[in-house]
Amino acid sequence: MKEYVSATTKDLEKVLDIVQTSIKITYPKYYPKEVVDFFSDLHCKENIKKDIEAGLVGILFVDGICVGTGCYKDNHITRVYVAPEYQGNGYGTYIMDCLEKEISKNNSNAVLDASLPACRLYIKRGYKTVDHCKYPVENGAVLVYEVMEKELARNMTDIDYNGRSFVPLINSENGEVDGNTVFHYHQNGFDFSAEYSGGEIKTGFMVGKVNKAGEIDFYYEHLNIYDEIRAGKCHSVPTVKDNGKIELHEKWQWLNGDCSMGESVVVEQERD
Repeated sequence: MKEYVSATTKDLEKVLDIVQTSIKITYPKYYPKEVVDFFSDLHCKENIKKDIEAGLVGILFVDGICVGTGCYKDNHITRVYVAPEYQGNGYGTYIMDCLEKEISKNNSNAVLDASLPACRLYIKRGYKTVDHCKYPVENGAVLVYEVMEKELARNMTDIDYNGRSFVPLINSENGEVDGNTVFHYHQNGFDFSAEYSGGEIKTGFMVGKVNKAGEIDFYYEHLNIYDEIRAGKCHSVPTVKDNGKIELHEKWQWLNGDCSMGESVVVEQERD
């Protein structure tokens, strides 16, 4: 189970250890010693303590273990690190999701200074370079980094579908998905995609757009257990229930076969 929460001063040593260990293990692969030392000094215990006291630092727990940390001020993401032994599990992506969600409450975009090890992650998330920067450090060494920016959709709607899973609750008789079909949703800005399978569906894919109200317009295509390829389009309208879970009310139409129309309701599953 993943849980991203605000750090307190009692978490200082955990955060410091994750940050400093990550810098000392990862950064020498990309930067000279002088630059590595600069990062270590920048993210020293005193600076981390100030950020925690200002309420800017979060920590990610996975099954009760602290595996990563994130920090932001206004719309500027300033510190995202995952402990080396837990890297490669999507935890950095999860932390970024949480940071962007908070930033979008008051800002239309997010900005960050990207170190060389992190550039690829940020590009995949839709960040674009707005400036190439150099900063001189000791002994003539130079820190090279990218200033990157991303327009945020979350400030437009309270719903973010990324990482959520859904199952059908109700479907018209001419539909093919049922309560055994599971949908896995992804969202990056206004871009939406999903995969689904189960029940009568061998494998299926969805792609579309989320609007400012959180409504989704998408096309779907799947291969059913009869080895038929079916395709259609759908308009999905969200409702957030009292328990915080999303329920989607959908109107859809087949684009092959009889081209009939139908309606369905899908409900969010519990997250891992």
